[in-house]
Amino acid sequence: MTSSPLFWLLAFALALATLAALIVPLLRRRGALAREEEAAAVAVFRDHRRQVEADFAAGTLTAAQRDAALEDLVARFGYELTQASAAAPAAPGSDRPQWVSAVIIAAVLPMAAGGLYFVLGNPAALTRVPPAQEALADDPQVVAMVEDLAKKLQANPEDGAGWAMLGRSYRVLGRFEASALAYGEAAKRLPPTAQLLTDWAESVAQVQGRSLAGQSTELLNRALALDPDYPKALALSGAAAMERNDLATALVQWKRLRSVLPEGSPELPRIDGVIAQLEGAAKGGGANAAAAMPGSAATSPLAPSGAATAPGPAAKAAPAPGGPVAATGSVEGRVEIDPKLGSKLVPGDTLFIFARDPDGGRMPLAAMKVPATELPRDFALTDAMAMSANATISAAKRVVIEARISKSGQVVPQPGDLAGSSQPVAPGARNVRVVIDRAIP
Repeated sequence: MTSSPLFWLLAFALALATLAALIVPLLRRRGALAREEEAAAVAVFRDHRRQVEADFAAGTLTAAQRDAALEDLVARFGYELTQASAAAPAAPGSDRPQWVSAVIIAAVLPMAAGGLYFVLGNPAALTRVPPAQEALADDPQVVAMVEDLAKKLQANPEDGAGWAMLGRSYRVLGRFEASALAYGEAAKRLPPTAQLLTDWAESVAQVQGRSLAGQSTELLNRALALDPDYPKALALSGAAAMERNDLATALVQWKRLRSVLPEGSPELPRIDGVIAQLEGAAKGGGANAAAAMPGSAATSPLAPSGAATAPGPAAKAAPAPGGPVAATGSVEGRVEIDPKLGSKLVPGDTLFIFARDPDGGRMPLAAMKVPATELPRDFALTDAMAMSANATISAAKRVVIEARISKSGQVVPQPGDLAGSSQPVAPGARNVRVVIDRAIP
């Protein structure tokens, strides 16, 4: 039973109990008074009888006198009972006030209680607001809970489930860069699952401007290797194939998705539409497959609302050098690698770019992650990429930009990684140059 019918059922039961507590004693009052009068008469009779028997025992009364006294007592007691019984129906209208009062209470009490509830209570609380309508990203309590989780993970970084939860939380809040990093930390500590890898791929796609190329596609392939029928991975894999204009693979993935969903699923009409458009594009000689699906190729019909529709903050291209000073909540520039270390760069290496407060802790103020093959790489680190609302670029007096090529793909530095950093700069700086010029021993 849902909460609203249950509420009204309990309210109705409470109203009945209240009416019974008020009306039943009211209607029983007259009978109770009559019974009290009878009890009083019986007590007087018994008291007089005991007195007569005591006088006879003491010799004050003879046997004849005792019998005469008892006969007189019984006669008087019977007469009083007869008078009491006759007095009850003698006033047929005497019960009317009690019944009138009972009817008034039964009619007025529920109406008054209901009126007071709608005036002083909260009837809107009976209507549950769907989760999709809740502005989670603007809810201070939700944001505070996410920040508290991030702090706990700093103290206990080996909590893989906590990292996965943080990744989901950041994705809901629209912090896609932070979400991708958190999912990466979770993947290092948890057994691989199709869900974890797919959610990670989705966050990476948001960071890449809603593009499923590169790392996102690799993660989706790993997810489907674990579970070939995982619906969300199939949808995103089909979208990735459309993005690279691979009609054959796209059709295979979308048709497989169609087959694993139950009949009556609300996503089926949209999936059927995509399949029809893909088949039409194939017959048309291989037109751009991405045009067959409205919106971004990274948009999945199975993705949660808001999780795959808003562009990630890092998706914006960095402005060309030489422009005006950026907002104080960002730092922009370019990362390069020293030619002497170029030979150490191999496919599969990962480039991390961090903004840190040289006067604070080691927690990044902002971070981004891209394939190292993209070097040299322009970057724009902003407050939107912050891991914590209390540690942002705009809140720092100065920042240092660090770049690291990870051979293992891990955020934690490992021997053999390549690194470089900038000089401290003010928040809002542009044209910051970072050269990766050393290897971590």
